[in-house]
Amino acid sequence: MEITIDEIYELKEDSYIIIDIRNSEDVLKGAIPGSVHIMKRDIEDNAIKYKDKKIIVCCARGVISWDVASELRENGYDAVSLKGGYVSYVLKKVAEDENICTAEDVEFSIRKRFRKKIWCKFTKAINTYDLVKEGDCIAVCISGGKDSMLMAKLFQELKLHNKFPFEVKFLVMDPGYSPANRRVIEENAKRLGIPITIFESDIFDSVFNVEKSPCYLCARMRRGHLYSFAKELGCNKIALGHHYDDVIETILMGMLYGAQVQTMMPKLHSTNFEGMELIRPMYLIREEDIKAWRDANDLYFIQCACKFTDTCSTCDNEENQSKRLEIKRLISELKKANPFVEGNIFKSVENVNLDTVVAYKKQGVRHHFLDEYDEKNGVVE
Repeated sequence: MEITIDEIYELKEDSYIIIDIRNSEDVLKGAIPGSVHIMKRDIEDNAIKYKDKKIIVCCARGVISWDVASELRENGYDAVSLKGGYVSYVLKKVAEDENICTAEDVEFSIRKRFRKKIWCKFTKAINTYDLVKEGDCIAVCISGGKDSMLMAKLFQELKLHNKFPFEVKFLVMDPGYSPANRRVIEENAKRLGIPITIFESDIFDSVFNVEKSPCYLCARMRRGHLYSFAKELGCNKIALGHHYDDVIETILMGMLYGAQVQTMMPKLHSTNFEGMELIRPMYLIREEDIKAWRDANDLYFIQCACKFTDTCSTCDNEENQSKRLEIKRLISELKKANPFVEGNIFKSVENVNLDTVVAYKKQGVRHHFLDEYDEKNGVVE
C-alpha cells in the first residue's frame, strides 16, 4: 500500500510518523521535515514506539520502502510506503515553490548575504590557484545537487564582472537518470535561470551488473564522458563542485583507509584528453555555508542521482556509504577540542617537509629517505 505526499498533507499531524530508511549521508543532505531516520535493519526494533500511529516508510524512490512497509503490516502495524520516495517530496517542493524564490533572489543572496562566505571564497580560489584564464571555455558540470547548482550561479555572477574574456557552458550529463531526477534538474535549472545543455549516455546501465566497485567505475566513466563532450563543445576545462569539506575529508580518508597522504587538487591536467583541465572553484567554500544558501533560498535538490539507489546493493549498503560520514563525525569530534582542526588538516598538505618524510612518490617514482641518507652524514637537525 502506498501514500502520496499530497495525501500525507491531508492527515492529522499527530496521526502519523515518517520513517526515513535512506543511508545516513543522504539523510544529512536533506530529509522531509519531522521525519525520523531509522536504518532498514533497525526498523523492526524501533517501530514499536510508533505502534499507535500510521507509519509512512520513506526511501529514495519508493522501492525498498514498499517491502519494508509490507513486512511491518504483516507484523500488525498500520504501515504504508511513500510513493516515489524522497524524490517525490523534492518534486513537490520544486513545483509548489517555483514562484516564491526567483533567480534574481538567489543572485542577490550571493552578492549580499553570502558575499563573504561564498562569493569571496569562490573568487579567492580562482585567483589563488589561477583557475580561470583569458580565452578559457569552461564546461560547468552540473550533477543536480546543491554544490554544482551553486557553482553554476557563481560562474554566472563571475561573467558579470569579466576582467578578461572567457566563455562558460553549463553542462548536464544524463547517465541514465530516473525521469523524476531528470525533471528535478530541469525544473531547478529553469527556476534558477541556468541555460543547461543536456547530453545523454547509458553509463548507469553499463555498470549495473559490475560486481567489483561499480560506483568507482561509474564515476570514472562519467568523468571521461564529461571531458569528451566538453571538448566537442570547444571547452578546454571542466569545473566540478567539490568544496572545502570534500578536500579535508579526502585527506583523512586517504590516511586512515588508503595508507597514503594525498589531497584533492584544485586543478589537474587530464591525462587522457590532451589540452583539457579539471578545475575545482568551490575549493575554499564550506559545506555548511552551501547548505545555508540552499535553505535561505528555499531550494530543493536531488541527493543521489543514481536510478539504481533503491535496488543496487552497493549503493544501498550503509557500510559502503559510511566511510565519508565516519570521517565527518571524526572531524566534528576533533573540532570540539581544537576549533582549528579543519584548517590544520587543509594546510597540512601545503606544509609537507620532505626532510621528515620516510618515503614519497613523485610522478610515479618512489623516493626513500635512505636514498640520500649517507650523503647527508654530519648534517645536524
